[in-house]
Amino acid sequence: MFSLVRVLSFSTSSLSSHKGVRNDLQIAKQQPRVVVRFGSRHRHFLYSSTTSICGKEESCSYMSAVLTDDNLIVTTADEEMEHIGILSVDPGLEPHKDHFKYRVRRYADQLKLFEEHEGGLEEFAKGYLKFGFNRVEGGIVYREWAPAAQEAQLIGDFNEWDGSNHKMEKNQFGVWSIKIPDSGGNPGIPHNSRVKFRFKHGDGVWVDRVPAWIRYATVDPTSFAAPYDGVYWDPPSSERYHFKHPRPPNPVAPRIYEAHVGMSSSEPSVSSYREFADNVLPRIRANNYNTVQLMAVMEHSYYASFGYHVTNFFAVSSRSGTPEDLKYLIDKAHSLGLRVLMDVVHSHASNNFTDGLNGFDVGQSSHDSYFHTGERGYHKLWDSRLFNYANWEVLRFLLSNLRWWIEEFKFDGFRFDGVTSMLYHHHGINMAFTGDYNEYFCEVTDVDAVVYLMLANCLIHNILPDATVIAEDVSGMPVLGRPVSEGAVGFDYRLAMAIPDKWIDYLKNKNDQEWSMNEISGTLTNRRYSEKCISYAESHDQAIVGDKTIAFFLMDKEMYSGMSCLTEASPTIERGIALHKMIHFITMALGGEGYLNFMGNEFGHPEWVDFPREGNGWSYEKCRRQWDLVDTEHLRYKFMNAFDRAMNLLDEKYHFLSSTKQIVSSANEEDKVIVFERGDLVFVFNFHPENAYDGYKVGCDLPGKYRVALDSDAREFGGHGRVGHNIDHFTSPEGIPGVPETNFNNRPNSFKVLSPSRTCVVYYRVDESKETLVAEDVDEDNLEELASAEKDNAGPTVIVSGLKEEEEAEETTRQI
Repeated sequence: MFSLVRVLSFSTSSLSSHKGVRNDLQIAKQQPRVVVRFGSRHRHFLYSSTTSICGKEESCSYMSAVLTDDNLIVTTADEEMEHIGILSVDPGLEPHKDHFKYRVRRYADQLKLFEEHEGGLEEFAKGYLKFGFNRVEGGIVYREWAPAAQEAQLIGDFNEWDGSNHKMEKNQFGVWSIKIPDSGGNPGIPHNSRVKFRFKHGDGVWVDRVPAWIRYATVDPTSFAAPYDGVYWDPPSSERYHFKHPRPPNPVAPRIYEAHVGMSSSEPSVSSYREFADNVLPRIRANNYNTVQLMAVMEHSYYASFGYHVTNFFAVSSRSGTPEDLKYLIDKAHSLGLRVLMDVVHSHASNNFTDGLNGFDVGQSSHDSYFHTGERGYHKLWDSRLFNYANWEVLRFLLSNLRWWIEEFKFDGFRFDGVTSMLYHHHGINMAFTGDYNEYFCEVTDVDAVVYLMLANCLIHNILPDATVIAEDVSGMPVLGRPVSEGAVGFDYRLAMAIPDKWIDYLKNKNDQEWSMNEISGTLTNRRYSEKCISYAESHDQAIVGDKTIAFFLMDKEMYSGMSCLTEASPTIERGIALHKMIHFITMALGGEGYLNFMGNEFGHPEWVDFPREGNGWSYEKCRRQWDLVDTEHLRYKFMNAFDRAMNLLDEKYHFLSSTKQIVSSANEEDKVIVFERGDLVFVFNFHPENAYDGYKVGCDLPGKYRVALDSDAREFGGHGRVGHNIDHFTSPEGIPGVPETNFNNRPNSFKVLSPSRTCVVYYRVDESKETLVAEDVDEDNLEELASAEKDNAGPTVIVSGLKEEEEAEETTRQI
């Protein structure tokens, strides 16, 4: 079977994650708006392979032109409405042109309003310089948006919680403000002291709330279920962390290590930012990841929510340390060449009254609140509040929040959580998306949210052009991952969420003989051409209590008794380790343009993640990572970790993830073998539980000599060492040149390999002009003699081993 990378991608699974599934949502009516209902035309083919992709720097070029002057706006905007770029990229969207015209017009109008009233989008997103607490000449100014409040005061340690002398004033936009003058040369509010916003609502009742823009919030650890307090955070320069290292350059393909700082310790306790920086970041770098994605950074009062019920959007989670500690972590990551992404939650907010934004909702209209009123403003499934993305101050709050994390903490991008819930009024609940375009572009689309995401992506890429922004979307909405300049939403990547679902289905419901090579390769390649994906076999979703990791699915209870190298591996352990390597690697190699792994899964961490909660007696026993398992030399966990390191290194060397050349030349159901090319590498995956194939013929594009680049059966990865690594595989031409149907599996060349059962082997084409020489026991002093024969670094690569006894036994590659 021959298959170019498929050009359509739709997840057919309904919205299902750690947040659960809602069964009884009634679609709330939208505010009056222009929306066009389209017909039932079902589109299959999307983009041609010749489509060019606009760079990020172009993301807002059209809109900046639209905003040149009032006279130009009408004509230019009207012309652009007729020539929306995404319609040229995907002609199948043409029937939905009116929908795109409407949302692009909404976006352009919003940018124009920002320009007229706030100095533009980027200035508008500096709200944290106006709202919350800010130093000014001679004092501290505090501002809070609370239009429904009747009176307001600032209270805290600084005035012994008596606000009678610190009453706030309200302007015409519902913003309350007060200036606290310095006293005796010292700030009127001491650094690291507690503060709250006290206001009286329409019923005449006074309530105390944590300030919405607070930059740090803490809770009394000795008091059960104690409410959070806002903390005024403004350390003196001597205590403030100052960044020392520049941001690493944007990698051509992200290899992402998803991590939760709090549960990253081996001890059953909450780990700190500094402990993570010093103990875990070096592990991530050693395994050749180039990006860290941090979960649960924004303050959340309920630890077991995994960070997804945010209470304080501008505050670092205090469980793991202070804002300065988080800055230390990010700077340490940058020093190691690791970029840092933040798992940002703008899809909903915690329902907590005393701790979070919900506390500002005292029955007022949507216009006066952060959230929609009634059913539209409440997510029954998640027990959380839903933002009103059409509200001016909500846009200021959320867009400024993104800029805050980039500017203040030097994050390099974001993974947006719950995007499906944002995109549709039904939130994706009980929806089996089939790929029919009418499911995406109709009255169920929340255009307010779409416009917000367009603004967010434009802002992020304007202030940080090489930012990485990822969407967690299960619906497969077309054009989510195309530039805003084309009228699309503007994400750089989307998560390939259907892939882990497929692996779970296979591991739960199919024996090895029932695994379909066509279905596996089809699932992995089923994505929209030119919209990049981050593939993953398992993330935190698959690791939490109630589910199982892939390793636990494969080996279960034998992981407690059969992982010692001092005893012979059982068939279950042999199968488990072999398939664990294969599943993760084929997902990486074939599933997207980037790759993600959740902390610990790289070495097959046993068991699940279970946060302390009432149901487990508030235990931290399974809310940690057992690093000692992979560090113990005689345990087999080290083999899976070593393979994870090697497959990341393979991409670092050959850049196959970023290659647009992806061809599945064979998915043989009888042999249980998948052969494909990614870049100029040839991948051979043999999923057969028993059969090994000697002289197995595989197709390739380029003629020449091929050698092993990576072999899961190597002994260093817990394999049996059956594949020779020093063997040259020479190609033979196939069929008539230029006539694919006469070729072998539609490939113009082929070579033969040994393919043992349950193994994956990658082959690279040898560049004859840079042949590899192996020099055993060469002293460093003799390297000059080897180098003298070559000029201008154009010679061969010399793999030198055994330089000195005290050095590590691993090979050191030197280019001479």
